[in-house]
Amino acid sequence: MSQSQSQRGTEKRKPVALHVAVPTEDESYPVLIGPGLLAKLGYELRRSHSTARRVALVSDDNVMPLYGELAKSSLEAEEFVVHSFTVPAGESSKSVEQLVKLIEGMVGAQMGRRDVVVALGGGVVGDLAGLAAAMFMRGIACMQCPTSLVAQVDASVGGKVAVDLPVGKNLLGTFHFPTVVLIDPEVIQTLPDRELGCGLAEMLKHGALFSPEHFHQVVAAADDLYRRDADVLARMAAASVALKAACVSRDPREQGEAGKGRVVLNLGHTVGHALELASGFELKHGEAVALGLIAACRVSERKDLAKAEDGEPGLEEQMKAALTALRLPTQLDDWLTPERIERLEAGLGNDKKRGFSSISYIGLSRIGDPAVLSLTPQEIVGLLRNPKPD
Repeated sequence: MSQSQSQRGTEKRKPVALHVAVPTEDESYPVLIGPGLLAKLGYELRRSHSTARRVALVSDDNVMPLYGELAKSSLEAEEFVVHSFTVPAGESSKSVEQLVKLIEGMVGAQMGRRDVVVALGGGVVGDLAGLAAAMFMRGIACMQCPTSLVAQVDASVGGKVAVDLPVGKNLLGTFHFPTVVLIDPEVIQTLPDRELGCGLAEMLKHGALFSPEHFHQVVAAADDLYRRDADVLARMAAASVALKAACVSRDPREQGEAGKGRVVLNLGHTVGHALELASGFELKHGEAVALGLIAACRVSERKDLAKAEDGEPGLEEQMKAALTALRLPTQLDDWLTPERIERLEAGLGNDKKRGFSSISYIGLSRIGDPAVLSLTPQEIVGLLRNPKPD
């Protein structure tokens, strides 16, 4: 879909926003969700930043041609001076080099402490722009305007921003909470099916952690979601964001007691991140998370944390069925070949959730009931590869 077609679509539908508040330590920020909201970007930003003059509009070379002009014109209508920065699409832009280049561009644009960074794009753009905002002049405001489903339901909510290092994902970062998150489900119309599926993996994760009802609703809505039904997307995204927001509000900076804080949001991500890195990013983030969810279920069953009732499918079987319905990969064993195990263990060894030698690994006793296991990388790989002893 062209950018002009997208604009015509927003003109036909009056934006009606769903509002989810995400509490932080001493305040909260709104997540606005509704078709056509991208055209109101400038208005929403001016409401929250009345004294700002300049905006760094950060996007990538996939999203900027589609939605950059709409975003820029909306900002300029509110008398913001817009400086646009476009980075290459893909995980490679989450790098120290791109971070420094972006901050130098903000310096050249003479941005100040009252000015704002707007992240228009997927998770890569949100992470990169958010970290630049956190570091520039010791921190300026950032507005997240996610255009991928992964970013809309997960990455843009919670304040985590980071870039990658060669040895692992998201190892250079901080917490920098956005002042506003603006989610327009109509931009998903231009999202490829593979990218849409990645977002569904994160939505399923929120259900697996906190709500069996949401877990099953996501699966049941698969066809409508792949048809890009904007109303269904808005409703399901709002439910997913609300589940994550409730968790984040209890532990904004992931310092809570194991099993009770936001560390549980890493369900599927410990093995997922390691697989993503080991694959050389052949696997997309949501695809790796899908395999990580299979891994979490398998580990949970083999540690006797999850036990199936007589006649009922096991946890791994339930997860595979759900992921299959969402058109996501489930063949974890294909990625546990001898030549990949060393890279997988190395990735696990650099996980951010490790203690001295062990990792806070998130498992499930059943759908909707997470638990934290303390496991070494070698134990995780062993549990994944070896059959459960009789």
